[in-house]
Amino acid sequence: MMHAEPGAAEASAPIALSDRAIDNLRYIRETMESASSFTAVPGWGGVAMGLSALAAAVVASRVSSPGAWLLVWISDAVLAFLIGGAAMAVKARRGGVSVSRGAGRRFLLGLSPPLLAAMVLTAVLYRADVPETLPGMWLLLYGTGVLTGGTFSIRAVPVMGAAFVVLGVAAFFAPFSWADELMAAGFGGLHIVFGTIIARRYGG
Repeated sequence: MMHAEPGAAEASAPIALSDRAIDNLRYIRETMESASSFTAVPGWGGVAMGLSALAAAVVASRVSSPGAWLLVWISDAVLAFLIGGAAMAVKARRGGVSVSRGAGRRFLLGLSPPLLAAMVLTAVLYRADVPETLPGMWLLLYGTGVLTGGTFSIRAVPVMGAAFVVLGVAAFFAPFSWADELMAAGFGGLHIVFGTIIARRYGG
């Protein structure tokens, strides 16, 4: 019979314990991430998004064709996406928060589907020649995304989402002549108000 050399078992034990400790630390970290709220929602970035929406509302109210009006608001949506994404990345990096794991990942997964639906419906409704439905749809679906994604974030975020939903429902019953005012109130005013609250209470 072959006998294990003395000390062989002892030599492998520290390696096994080390591996187990690393696995335990990884599990603890992942558990903490999954249980925490996503705090990297940008406050001052939201304020900047709101200011750009107010400017877009002024420009959109002065154009004469539905196509030009749509182009103004789509341009502002792209600008707002870039502002919000950059501000979120900076805040997440500063706070040591991951956007791709845990609460950050769930926040994005909750936010994204309604925004993708809004993109598709924008093309569909514009081709159907019913541009008067666009403000309500934009406000409603954006609010839905913020509300669902915000369930994994700080309290102010889902509250803001609910406010967008209410405003979106109201926009469906309002005349199209109020479109820019309603868009300014939502994408402008709500972003500025809640962005300021988030910035002051949750570090920018």
